Amino acid sequence: MLPTFVIGLREGLEATLIISIIATFLRRNGASLRGMWIGASTAVVLSLGVGVALQSVDHALPQRQQEMLETVIAVVAVVFVTGMILWMRSHARFLKRDLESAAETALGDGTTTALTVMVFLAVLREGFETAVFLLGTFQASTNPQSAAGGALLGILVSIGIGYGIYMGGVKLNLARFFKVTGVFLVLVAAGLVLKALRTAHEASWVTFGQGTTVDLSWLAPNGAIRTALISGVLGMPRDPRQVELLGWALFLVPVMALTLWPATWRLPARVVRRVSLAVAGLMVAVAAILFIGVSMPAIAVPVRGPVDGGGTAGVEVHGQRGTLTLTDADGGSTAWTLSDPKPASTSGADTEWTANPSMTELPGTLDAATLLTYTGHRQPVGLDLQRTPGPFDATWQSKGTGTVLTRDDGLVGGRAATGLVLTLSGGGLTSPRVLTVDSVGAFTVDPDYTSQTSLAITEAGQHRSDRELWKYWFPGFLLVAAAALVLRTQRRTRPDPTTVGASPVEPAPAHASAVH
Repeated sequence: MLPTFVIGLREGLEATLIISIIATFLRRNGASLRGMWIGASTAVVLSLGVGVALQSVDHALPQRQQEMLETVIAVVAVVFVTGMILWMRSHARFLKRDLESAAETALGDGTTTALTVMVFLAVLREGFETAVFLLGTFQASTNPQSAAGGALLGILVSIGIGYGIYMGGVKLNLARFFKVTGVFLVLVAAGLVLKALRTAHEASWVTFGQGTTVDLSWLAPNGAIRTALISGVLGMPRDPRQVELLGWALFLVPVMALTLWPATWRLPARVVRRVSLAVAGLMVAVAAILFIGVSMPAIAVPVRGPVDGGGTAGVEVHGQRGTLTLTDADGGSTAWTLSDPKPASTSGADTEWTANPSMTELPGTLDAATLLTYTGHRQPVGLDLQRTPGPFDATWQSKGTGTVLTRDDGLVGGRAATGLVLTLSGGGLTSPRVLTVDSVGAFTVDPDYTSQTSLAITEAGQHRSDRELWKYWFPGFLLVAAAALVLRTQRRTRPDPTTVGASPVEPAPAHASAVH
């Protein structure tokens, strides 16, 4: 409730100040207030419509799209509140003078149309900022009803203060008021930065830097007042992630410093330039150290793993094709052909293959003894090996396909339970015999091996995403910030081209006229 109260109070007071200052000016000049009220009322209604429309769209979207929209709203709210804080920091002292000057100019043509448009745009800007900022705060709040009540109360108080200023009964130090509330809003906006990074992760936009940092559950238990302060005002969850804390700090520190820095304190341009270049150089140095010093973890997925029931399975990948070799406990082996690779999204694997037994490695002729090795040493039903011992002509056909999962060309898991169809002919048979051979066409990579390998891949991926934050993303941010700082410094210190090369005109020497 407290964050939305301050937002409603500050944003509402900005709008009511605009209206009260212009109303006082019009009353002093004997002009009608009708145009001002039309512009202000229209802007308020339009701002409410924007807020309601955004909220309705958010509720109508699927979950992932909701997270996307909430991320965008939070980012826009942070941009709005930051711009508003910095603008008010340098304009609060001259707000009345600037508004009266603009109103006088708007009335210069003898109509109130220009004044109506001016009030409409001024109040619309404040109203739109308020709608977006409050909506972002509502979405981050655990109690939307309390948050809405705080916003309404803040707006009502701001209207009362604005009316008091208009009637002359309230004196307010605007610069101090906006500085105090600005500090509070910087904290709230930093919480929105953190919230935007979390919803961006839930929307699959930010996948790096998700490692846990500290557990704040002991500091913010459910139902405690301090929990409302930490999560409601600071926007800090009980399990902040690395990228969230980094974004929170990168926003809070510089914006808070700018908010607290007195507007009257001006450093010499030479000092500003040296400090800016030194800070930019430090940023580049830190970025280089992080990029070079932070290593990226990797996991070597084994190419061979155990098979359920005994034996092992080994995989070899060559581009778009591969081979799976099954080796039993007796040393016998069966080859499977891997084809049709496609992205995998289970068990930590990155590729899913279609597996078919390699028919070229299966014998085309079988005697009775060899046939029994494929049937588990059980005589096939309907076949008397004493009377027809073979050899038989063998025709093999796959009864289905299996699946093999790999990661970086290593074996993660696999399964096939479809079997092979064996057709025997010749060898004394009066007609072909058809058998299903499960010992060749069925296998399952040990589930414990798959589970352990998947866990190792997941942990390595988590560590890698954490390292990406410190090896790539944060150094990249530092380089961009350093370049922006250098460009800003050069632009501020660039000499005026109208004065470059100019020098005082010296009088001509007395003997110049005597030169022939």
